[in-house]
Amino acid sequence: MEKRTLADTVRSLSNHLWPKGHAGLRTRVVFSMVALLAAKLVNVYGPFLYKDAIDALSVKPVMALPVAFIFAYAMARVMTQAFGEIRDYLFISVSQHAQRTIALETFHHLHHLSLAFHLDRQTGGLTRVIERGTRAIQTVLSFMLFNIVPTLLEIALVSGILWWKFNWKYALVTFVTVSLYVYFTFAVTNWRTKFRRSMNERDTEANTKAIDSLLNYETVKYFGNEEHEYRRYDQSLEAYQTEAIKSQGSLSLLNIGQGLIIGICVLATMWMSADGVMSGQFTVGDFVLVNTLLLQLFVPLGFLGFVYREVNQGLVDMEKMFELLALGAEITDKPGAPALSTREWDVEFDHVSFSYGPDRQILNDVSFRIPAGQTLAVVGPSGSGKSTIARLIFRFYDATKGHVRVGGHDVRDVQQKTLRAALGIVPQDTVLFNDTIGYNIGYGRPAAGFDEIKRAARLSQIEGFVETLPRKYETPVGERGLKLSGGEKQRVAIARTILKDPPILLFDEATSALDSHTEKEIQASLRDVSRNRTTLIIAHRLSTIIDADQILVLKSGVVVERGRHAELLAANGEYAAMWRKQQDEQKKAAAADPSIT
Repeated sequence: MEKRTLADTVRSLSNHLWPKGHAGLRTRVVFSMVALLAAKLVNVYGPFLYKDAIDALSVKPVMALPVAFIFAYAMARVMTQAFGEIRDYLFISVSQHAQRTIALETFHHLHHLSLAFHLDRQTGGLTRVIERGTRAIQTVLSFMLFNIVPTLLEIALVSGILWWKFNWKYALVTFVTVSLYVYFTFAVTNWRTKFRRSMNERDTEANTKAIDSLLNYETVKYFGNEEHEYRRYDQSLEAYQTEAIKSQGSLSLLNIGQGLIIGICVLATMWMSADGVMSGQFTVGDFVLVNTLLLQLFVPLGFLGFVYREVNQGLVDMEKMFELLALGAEITDKPGAPALSTREWDVEFDHVSFSYGPDRQILNDVSFRIPAGQTLAVVGPSGSGKSTIARLIFRFYDATKGHVRVGGHDVRDVQQKTLRAALGIVPQDTVLFNDTIGYNIGYGRPAAGFDEIKRAARLSQIEGFVETLPRKYETPVGERGLKLSGGEKQRVAIARTILKDPPILLFDEATSALDSHTEKEIQASLRDVSRNRTTLIIAHRLSTIIDADQILVLKSGVVVERGRHAELLAANGEYAAMWRKQQDEQKKAAAADPSIT
């Protein structure tokens, strides 16, 4: 993953500050800036009204005049607050739109990254990166636009006023103080950034361990490893705690230094203005004006330190998220790739080889063809490359050598979306969404009606089970479907594939989690569903594929035998040996338990 700088992150974020094609949002940005400028001008003018009120009371205490100045000063404070609120109200649509757009863009991008990326990532850490990044967007946008820029504007205004109203010494002291303050703040904050990054890494690590442990709750219980999980989690929390203490210590150092710089400035300017009052050069109101302007300046200036820290931390939080957005997808459509369109839904592997890496060869020169409407079964020992065939057909990976064709088209030459629309799969490891049974069946075709969902449930032999449940199709299945048994989950997976109604079907150990009785019932349904469809069956139980039009036997990624069931038995090779072994195991199981047939 390419390393990004804070400047890269700022550039990416600035595109969302002035969103293209959104005239309404751009108008809000403009009026927000107008309100910001008005608030600053009124805020700077307020101390002059305060000075006039004090001078009026000191020199000519006529009640009508001071009351007018006091009232005007109070109204200036109200107007400053009002303009600030108007500014925030106008800008909230811009910041929320940016937050929504970036979050949606990240989510969309993650779904377009390759399967290899997701197999290498940890879900807990990934969600934490996105959560921190999207949360920081509004903070960074608001602070950059409404705190840093206006504070710099106010510094310029106050320095100019002090030079014009008093003399250059006041402006010089103020400018030097502000410059020193800003330099010190930025330098120390940049130094502190490493602690924040380290905190984020430890936080991500702790969250990943926690989610991984909770997702594998049953495994933890099976092995009684609760204390082991507590220790692993505590190690990450302890590391986070250490970095958090370092971060807070550096923050205290920063705050003390900022306070010292401001205190020296206040002392110098008030000393000069007090001397001017004593010499008769300035009035008491001027003394108050200098003090008020400086205090009014140091409030946002003090906030500038906080703002810079927050912006810096927010940009650090967003770094990883924008790195994800910059990550290119390994499997992409060719420019101008057409939709998959064909009348003959055949599948062909033409001298296909595939490896996950130079030291892990999976398939080696595999060739076969499934004519439209026929069934091909692939068998072989674990690790022989059976499931990889399904992943190549779906184009989760591209073949290292050779061609994978669907309907006569190389899968690399057509749109992935249309390719996958033509395919339906029942995977070996069925994972369901944490929703209802009805939702999970309907996921095969979200626009399907309830009657169609029920029909799919009936064909997959799960309707009877669903009807016994109090909430029926509204029954929650739990995280990853853990409230259902393995067989029930697989029947839900079969139902949603039936509902999708694709021309090509893939069954990857589709009945491996079912008992013998249920398996026979579902096999009958699968035969009905796959009739006149191109079907690939990846099987462990050879009894489920004896009617296949062709059977391939894979061993170490190579096709060692092919033919129909009877032909392969007669050849007395690998397939026949597998068949005899399974028949012997079935006989032993039946002898041990007569209920097994």
